Amino acid sequence: MSGARRMARAGIGGDPLSWAVLGALALAAAGTEISAGAAAPVSVYLLLMAGGLAGLARLDPRAAAPLLIAGAGAAAAALVAGLPAPGTAGLPFWAAVAGVWLLAWAGVTRLSAIARLPLAGRLVAPFVFGLTLLWLWEVCTRAGGVPSVILPPPSAIAARFVVSTHILWVDFVQTFVKGALSGYAIGCGAAIILAVAVDRSGFLKRGLLPVGNFLAALPIVGTAPIMVMWFGFDWQSKSAVVVAMVFFPMLVNTVQGLSASEAMQRDQMHTWSASYWQSLRYLRLPAALPFIFNGLKICTTLALIGAIVAEFFGSPTRGMGFRISTEVGRLALDMVWAEITVAALAGSAFYGVVAAVERWATFWHPSQRPR
Repeated sequence: MSGARRMARAGIGGDPLSWAVLGALALAAAGTEISAGAAAPVSVYLLLMAGGLAGLARLDPRAAAPLLIAGAGAAAAALVAGLPAPGTAGLPFWAAVAGVWLLAWAGVTRLSAIARLPLAGRLVAPFVFGLTLLWLWEVCTRAGGVPSVILPPPSAIAARFVVSTHILWVDFVQTFVKGALSGYAIGCGAAIILAVAVDRSGFLKRGLLPVGNFLAALPIVGTAPIMVMWFGFDWQSKSAVVVAMVFFPMLVNTVQGLSASEAMQRDQMHTWSASYWQSLRYLRLPAALPFIFNGLKICTTLALIGAIVAEFFGSPTRGMGFRISTEVGRLALDMVWAEITVAALAGSAFYGVVAAVERWATFWHPSQRPR
């Protein structure tokens, strides 16, 4: 029996991803070592990856996924420990990098295919995928000899992050806590209140919403300098920009949600002699909650982006936007990326908090039921 037929009978032949990994491994095996003086020979991590692929043939996803992810992690660590000098990496090295990437991809694919994982298990797949992106970034920038003024490696960004935590914290408070959160609360709260008035008034619905859509299309680079001149250089002007950015998306989502209840349900409330406010409280607002939370989640990213961009047009000597624009002029790209990391973490956490509140408040909605 030929080798290809044996592999097909074992269960590997029908998996294109496995064939891609095996091709990368075969190409990497053409070199005796990743580079001269490398810390680990090719055989160390090739055997790990080959063992993981062999596990694919007979193991179900629950057993194969940890094996593949562990093999990819060990191989990735061996590659980082034995990085060649910048600009000297050859084809076997890049083939091994591709093999490790595809192996991690195979592990995440098997993990995602497992049904009814607990919450911790569902978080492993995005965590591993994010780590592979960071690893690929680190390897490519260091082995490829990319100048730090163009793209610093994650290790340099992490080092700058550690020594600049006091500066990053002051910028975080100025931009996120004072500017973004205050504008988010004011803009979203005002939009929900006005949405109820729009729902009550046909004139506002026909006259205000088109004007709101027009104002929402105004570019932030045009409105931010005006807000700075109106409200000053401190966080108040950034909060005003955030209010302008989040108000109309939140208004449109809430108005749409208030119309989500069915006509039969509204007729039922009418037959019970329910007033408008009783119908709003017990029927229309609960039905609108998924739309309201969709607007709130959209506005989490808009608020942070608006506060950062507004700081480009005038700010005291603190804030994420101020620091980014200043450090770009000094070519300190590691500090710029450290600020971007803080913004990404803050935005992700903000979105996660709103999503968690949504799951608690709309547990009855079909979108929150386990699949």
